[in-house]
Amino acid sequence: MDLQDQLKNLFPDHKSEESNSPKEEKPDYWMQEAPIICKYEKRKGKPVTILEGYTGADSDFKKLAKEIKSMLSVGGSYKNDAIIIQGDYRDKIMSFLKDKGFSVKRVGG
Repeated sequence: MDLQDQLKNLFPDHKSEESNSPKEEKPDYWMQEAPIICKYEKRKGKPVTILEGYTGADSDFKKLAKEIKSMLSVGGSYKNDAIIIQGDYRDKIMSFLKDKGFSVKRVGG
């Protein structure tokens, strides 16, 4: 008799949740009609990727910035309604945003 059977005997009314199937928690972002602008610049000689044009809530955009930074393991910030990511990661960011359901437009080369 394993632990699950013992727990079922002790708590027969309890409905157990199967932990074998991992559930992905996807935050709900406000999806917009206009594309998010993904552009590349050099600031003080270093490359940065800038995302602009999100018209939803600031809290959603900040969550999105945090997810992008943790996915790429890079630094960045959220300033003036734009996400600034250190380095040139346009391709990875654009594929990540397309997987989330956003439309993305590449600007600047």
